[in-house]
Formats: sequence, structure tokens, C-alpha cells
Amino acid sequence: MKARAFLAPMAGVTDLGMRRLALRFGAGLAASEMLAADLYSQGDRANVFRAAAPGRGFHVVQIAGCNPALMAEAARRAEAEGADLIDINMGCPAKRVIGGLAGSALMRDLDLAVTLIRATLAAVKLPVSVKMRLGWDETLFNAPELARRAAAEGVAMVTVHGRTRAQFYRGRADWSAIRRVKEAVDIPVVANGDCTSLADATAMLAESGADAVMIGRAALGRPWFVGDVGHFLATGQVRAPLGLAERLAASLEHYRTILSLFGIRQGVRHARKHLAAYAHWSGAADAADLGRRLVTSEDPAEVEALLAACFEDKTLAVAA
Repeated sequence: MKARAFLAPMAGVTDLGMRRLALRFGAGLAASEMLAADLYSQGDRANVFRAAAPGRGFHVVQIAGCNPALMAEAARRAEAEGADLIDINMGCPAKRVIGGLAGSALMRDLDLAVTLIRATLAAVKLPVSVKMRLGWDETLFNAPELARRAAAEGVAMVTVHGRTRAQFYRGRADWSAIRRVKEAVDIPVVANGDCTSLADATAMLAESGADAVMIGRAALGRPWFVGDVGHFLATGQVRAPLGLAERLAASLEHYRTILSLFGIRQGVRHARKHLAAYAHWSGAADAADLGRRLVTSEDPAEVEALLAACFEDKTLAVAA
């Protein structure tokens, strides 16, 4: 296992540009957005597009579904297209996902969950991991059992988000509850949920006993943060912060990658969540105003100028 800080797969967020940056700045792993196994296995353009390799680091493709044959076919496709690791989503709480009996709905049917794991493992020579929640709700806390059964099948790693499906993203993730999963298996366990600082990462590992942390929403607008956490966990030292010029270059690269992948019309819309977050984390006194302008602009040249304003060195401007 490399750096013990991973970028979480997030639908509509962990696009190719974000994953490339996270890996470049030191993330141990950066998974693709969740792919629908039925669509991906059939070559659906949007899902194939989301599975694109970042070009550096370990290439992780996450798939979701409830049909063993289609999960197997999706895994085979990912392997053929260069994946290094297949991750099975058994934690997504979205209604559209659980309505199809995928994602966290599988925590109500561990027999089906194991059948999907078995089919995926049999289809490829790659390592397979599983991402889950603590359980369906407070009455069905079965992550330790699912992890045990997954490990018995040959899964290489499990990631546990410290909430139940019923919680969605409300309240605080329960890192201490993840310890029960760690105690149930002898494979690596990754703790996920509410890691927003270096102190969080330290506490998360201490409370959960996990081997690594996975960072989701806190990396939006600062994809280098995952690497910052990995460096801190490895050395105990805080990495020197990126300079304004480096952060501007990263945000511009990300924006341009989005436009090149999606085209101008769709890319401008897709980029907005990232642009607002880059503005937020820029530290600029007028970040809120710049963020509003960034998410309403339809002009790529104007967006780039606004990003430059976010990361402008105001001390130099005053001195001049």
C-alpha cells in the first residue's frame, strides 16, 4: 500500500482531471466515479468515459450493480481497458441506486452481495475491493459480517463509510464503529467519512484502527489535500503548502481538462462545482464574490481570468 490517504469515488465529482491532480500530488489511490455495471458492460459512452485511466498511479474503477453476470462483464471490460483494481460499490445511499437493488441496498441482502463479489472475482485476475457503509440502519449494523464474507471470498481490501444508509450524510461519521470491521478481518480496511483535516486523519486512524483513510468532499477544490494527508501520516510532518502559482496552475489544468473532455457547452456546467470550491479554498478576501461569478460565467476566458484573480498574490499588488 502506498500513501495511506485515498481519494473517494464521487459521482459527478471525481472526473479524470481531479483524479490526475490527486495522484500527482500524492494520493495513494484515486477511484473513478461509480459506473453502472449494466451500462458500462454494454459500452455506454458516458460510463466508458468516466472509467478513463488517469495516466499515472494505480487505476481504480468502481462498478455498481445487482446482476452477477453484468458485474462480471463490467469487471472484464475494466480489466481489458487497463484497470489495476476493481472496486465494488455497496455503500451508495442514492435512491436511484438502491432502487435498483445496488449500492447500500446490498447491505440488506448479504447473500446477493457475496454472489456479486464472487462473480466479479472469478471474472478477472485483478485485485477486487468493496466499499460499504456500517449497515442499512441502526437495527442492521452488518458491515463486520459483510467484510468477513468478502474477505473469505478473496477480496483484497474493504472501505467503510462510518454512517448507515439511513443517515445519508447527516451527523458525524462514527469512526470508532469502523474498528469492529477492522477486528473482523485480516485484510486492509480503509476508513471513510468526514476527514477534513490532518487532525481528523490522525483521529480517524486511531479510533477506527484502519490502515488508511479515504477523503471525499474535503478534496473538492483542493485535490492536493489527499496527498497532504498521506505525507503527514507517513512522516508526521506537515507538508509545505502549495504556493498561489501552483494552486492556480492546478485549477487551470483541471478546468481545461474538463472542457477538453466534455466540450465547452457541457464542460462549463460540469466544472461549476469545482470552480466554486477552488474559489472557496483560495483564501482570497473576495472569494465568495469570485465564486459566484465563476459559476455563472459561460465564457472560458473569463473563467480563467477569475481563477487568476482568486490566486493573485495581494501582497505583491499592495507593494506595487
